[in-house]
Amino acid sequence: MTENLKQETVLVTTATGKTGHRVTQRLTERGVQVRAGSRRGAVPFDWDDASTWGPALGGADAAYVTYYPDLAGPGATEAMRAFGQAAAAAGVGRLVLLSGRGEPDAVKAESALREAGVPLTVVRASFFAQNFSEGPMAEGVAQGELVFPAGGTAEPFIDADDLADVMVAVLTEEGHRGETYEVTGSRLLTFQEAAEEIGRATGREVRYVPVTGEEYQGMLQQVGLPAQDAQWLVELFTMLMDGHNASTTDGVRQVLGRAPRDFADYARDAAKAGAWDA
Repeated sequence: MTENLKQETVLVTTATGKTGHRVTQRLTERGVQVRAGSRRGAVPFDWDDASTWGPALGGADAAYVTYYPDLAGPGATEAMRAFGQAAAAAGVGRLVLLSGRGEPDAVKAESALREAGVPLTVVRASFFAQNFSEGPMAEGVAQGELVFPAGGTAEPFIDADDLADVMVAVLTEEGHRGETYEVTGSRLLTFQEAAEEIGRATGREVRYVPVTGEEYQGMLQQVGLPAQDAQWLVELFTMLMDGHNASTTDGVRQVLGRAPRDFADYARDAAKAGAWDA
């Protein structure tokens, strides 16, 4: 990284999320001036409140854009269009967007963000390995059950630490503007195989429990998710788990010059860190 890049200011949206806090930490360690945007942080940023976008973008040279709850979700395309315009008005020099792999609606949102003309790099990621250890799934896994409507579909789970390394590279190095990368883990695993890997890492049985989309929607509603949101999530999962993403890519190697971490290594480290301690 050149000295002038170290002097840049980077806005990290959703800076408390799975990738946001990792990107913030890595940029800070590299000496980059980071503006960590979040709903309750020192830099107010809320995807549901467009009035926070301009002030957060003001004076930033670049921005890491990770839309909550999902780039394929309702309203995301409109939000990306408006955010791109705000970034252009603020004079931001480049944007790096976290997108979903194999999500047609996310591609529409990518295009909307691109409309304002700010140079954009898109990173399309597969299902995060950390979804098993950080967030709603972790409790069930800790209790010995991985419940999800994936059937026997295989997925190349990406380690969020690898993804954060990719994001930092494209934010701080030249040669990535205008590029689109697809990043995945190194191998395909079914959810049954992922549960077995986690079980070996923890020394306890972890059982995969396949459920239907309808059953999973009911479970989501039972824990308080509104019916409309639960239905949308299930529709997204059903689409993602139809097999069209059952392949690996060399995106991590393209950007970082190395292979992605193996799922077994992720599971071992998460277990050592106490992710699934009862």
